[in-house]
Amino acid sequence: MATRKAAAKRPNASKEELLAYYRDMLLIRRFEEKAGQLYGMGLIGGFCHLYIGQEAVVVGLEAAAKEGDSRVTSYRDHGHMLACGMDPKGVMAELTGREGGYSRGKGGSMHMFSEEKKFYGGHGIVAAQVPIGTGLAFANKYKGEDTVSFAYFGDGAANQGQVYEAYNMAALWDLPVIFVIENNQYAMGTSVQRSTHSPSYWERGVAFGIKGREVDGMDVLAVKEAGEEAVAHCRAGKGPYILEVKTYRYRGHSMSDPAKYRTREEVQKMREERDPIEGIKAMLLTGSHASEDELKDVDKEIKSIVNESAKFAQESPEPSLDELWTDIYADELPQESAL
Repeated sequence: MATRKAAAKRPNASKEELLAYYRDMLLIRRFEEKAGQLYGMGLIGGFCHLYIGQEAVVVGLEAAAKEGDSRVTSYRDHGHMLACGMDPKGVMAELTGREGGYSRGKGGSMHMFSEEKKFYGGHGIVAAQVPIGTGLAFANKYKGEDTVSFAYFGDGAANQGQVYEAYNMAALWDLPVIFVIENNQYAMGTSVQRSTHSPSYWERGVAFGIKGREVDGMDVLAVKEAGEEAVAHCRAGKGPYILEVKTYRYRGHSMSDPAKYRTREEVQKMREERDPIEGIKAMLLTGSHASEDELKDVDKEIKSIVNESAKFAQESPEPSLDELWTDIYADELPQESAL
C-alpha cells in the first residue's frame, strides 16, 4: 500500500473539528453502503446514485456554511442531505418509498427536500438545479439576507447550456451563489479527457468575470478552506464564485452501472492513496487526537445509526392512497368535460 501524504500533514483544525469531519464522512460512507445493500435486495427501486468516495466535498463545504445558507444538488444527493443535518431515518425511508420519508415516499432517491435545513432537493434533470440555485441566491439577495446558495453539479452537467445562462445572470446581478462543480472525472461514464476539450471547468467563469479556483476534493480540510474563501467572497457582495472540486467516486454512475470504462486497479489505487476518510483518520492517529479503539467506537456508533435507519425504512408503512391527492397546488381538481 502506498504511503498516504495526508498522514504527514499538520492539520489547521482542532481535535474536535477533525473528529466531527471523520464522523460526518463516515456516516455518509456507511449510509451509502447500506443503501447499496438494500438496493441489491430489491427494497430500493428506480435509480440509486451513491456518493462513496466524494464525502469530503460536501462535509468540507458544510463546515464553511452557516445556518440559513441554502443548497441544491443533483440526483447524487444522499450525502448532501446527511451533511446538512437531515435525519438518516427520513432519508432512508424515502429511498424505500415509505411514508416516513422526507417526501412521504413519493420522491425516492432523487427527489427529497427539507425546508427546515434549506435543502432544496436532488434533481433528476442534468444541470436543472443550477438555475434553481441561482434563483435561491436571488431570493436571498432580494430579501436582504446575509446568506449564500450552494449549487452543486457534476463535470458532466458542466457542459450544459443552462449552466452558462445561470453564470451570466449571477454575474450580472452579483448574486451570492457558489457554483460547486463536483468533478469526479467520469460524468455518466465518459472520462473528462474524452468528453471535454478544456477540462479546467472553473476557468470558464472568466468569460463572465466570475472568480473561482480548483481544490482537492479528497482532502476535507482543503475543501473547507476553499469553501471559506468562496463564502467570504459572496457574503462581501462580490457576486458568484466557482469551486471546481476534484474528487472521485468509487462506484459506478448508478447502481446499474458496472463501470467498465475504468480499471479496478485505478479505483483501488484511489482507495489506498487518496481516500478522504482514511486521510482524516491518519491525522487523528498521528496527531494523537484519538486511538484506534476510539475510532472503532465511532464506527460502531455510526453503524448503529445506519442500521436503525434501515430498520425504520423497512418498518415504515407504504404511503396511503390519500397521498395521491396531497401537494397538488390547485383550488380544486379539474372536472371531466362532457362529450
